[in-house]
Amino acid sequence: MKSVLLFMASGLLTKVLAQSPVVPAPDVQIKTAVLAAPEDKRAGATVYGYSPKNEFVLLRKGTNELVCLADDPAQKGLNVSCYHKDLEPFMERGRVLKKEGKKPDEILTIREQEVKAKKLTMPSHPSTLYSYTAKADDFTPETGDVASGYLRYVIYIPYATVESTGLPLKPAAPGMPWIMDPGTHRAHIMINPPQLPSASH
Repeated sequence: MKSVLLFMASGLLTKVLAQSPVVPAPDVQIKTAVLAAPEDKRAGATVYGYSPKNEFVLLRKGTNELVCLADDPAQKGLNVSCYHKDLEPFMERGRVLKKEGKKPDEILTIREQEVKAKKLTMPSHPSTLYSYTAKADDFTPETGDVASGYLRYVIYIPYATVESTGLPLKPAAPGMPWIMDPGTHRAHIMINPPQLPSASH
């Protein structure tokens, strides 16, 4: 009976460990997080990532205007971003609401209401976000090595419209900028450069 209980406990522990994401070392998280930033901004960027217990924490205090987010170890592939520090209240509020279990549509609505009520501050100037992604086959989480990745750009201009920017609602050619969510607190210009073939294919 004792051996059976030990076997069951061992199996349960193995299952729990298999479900728990392996969190890369802080230096590896920083290495991959700043891939989203322009090269001359990487060394001075603030970086948030994950502790060994998978808690969201500050990994490095920066000296410039960029904030970078490390890859979520619970998700496949690589997905990191860097953005202007003035966007941090907006981004942080989204993280808090998500942790509370709010759905994407609810998060959009709540932040919109809070911006209009002046409880949440958005930058009064255009602010850039850089997003860098890679497929699971092109990314080694343990070392932070990326065989092939994709960088796109987002420029937040709260309440900008098609009329105020002269931009279309969708790109008419590869790499052409366009505007999303016009007229809202999260109106932003999207720039998606043409993608190169993945190194794994």
